[in-house]
Amino acid sequence: MAYKTDGIADLQGFFADLVRCETRLYNALNDRLRERHEIVTSQFEFLRFLREHPGARVADLAAEFAIGVGATSKSADRLEKQGWIVRQANPADRRSSLLALTDDGSQLLDAAEATFIAGLSELVQGALDQSTTTAVARALRRLRSALERDQVGSPTG
Repeated sequence: MAYKTDGIADLQGFFADLVRCETRLYNALNDRLRERHEIVTSQFEFLRFLREHPGARVADLAAEFAIGVGATSKSADRLEKQGWIVRQANPADRRSSLLALTDDGSQLLDAAEATFIAGLSELVQGALDQSTTTAVARALRRLRSALERDQVGSPTG
């Protein structure tokens, strides 16, 4: 797990650790959300994004999560079928619709968010102290910003 080999950063090790941590955190939180609220992490994240960005379009969700518009639209369809979001006509562009949380979606999100925060806190704080968590968060934010600025990893279709 060392990140230096002869003075050169072990970027493959960094990548492996980053991806495995993300996968394990995502899966653990997914299990808690499914068990307690009958939603999965991706649905929680979509609902949270829509609360923070009222009137977002499917394309906005796709860009935020770096996934294809088709997959995002299908996910929005599932959220709408559950009654957690509604599609509204977009007055600026008749080809797209604006997404909004319903009251049920907002209530679900509030309850799920408490579970999510408690679970994430338990998992992260059990392994890292506050200063390490802050440093890692800052480094990941910088890396994410650079990747997004340069549109690295954006889906092509």
